[in-house]
Amino acid sequence: MNIRGENQFMSVLQQLPDRQPVLRVVPMPCDVNSSGDIFGGWVMAQVDIAGSIPAMRRARGRVATVAVNAFYFKQPVSVGDVVSFYAEVTHVGTTSITVDVQVYAARNPAAPVVVKVTEATLTYVSLNKDGSKRVVPDELPTE
Repeated sequence: MNIRGENQFMSVLQQLPDRQPVLRVVPMPCDVNSSGDIFGGWVMAQVDIAGSIPAMRRARGRVATVAVNAFYFKQPVSVGDVVSFYAEVTHVGTTSITVDVQVYAARNPAAPVVVKVTEATLTYVSLNKDGSKRVVPDELPTE
């Protein structure tokens, strides 16, 4: 309960976005921290993987993470949650690509509940095969 007597978790009940996630994972008992929740580093690693997928597609090649611009843990993740990662490119620079990642957990299959657990913004740099920066190519035309 919050200071107004409202259940703080009710305001975060969500539906999954109406699009395909770039990644969907179920955390296991080996991923918990000492409090019994999923370790934040595990969530961060999955967010980085999810963010790199649209960045690689947009760069049409290799990328590397250069910045975590923002990262918010909104709710804990639990063993058995079905964690869905939605990512989209929000900005393209000369050599960089910024990606927004939204993370939702579907839990309690008997009475399903979806909560937004994390949101993050990461920046990736487009790389040549030798690891040097390269210009992000023009976007391919859509049909």
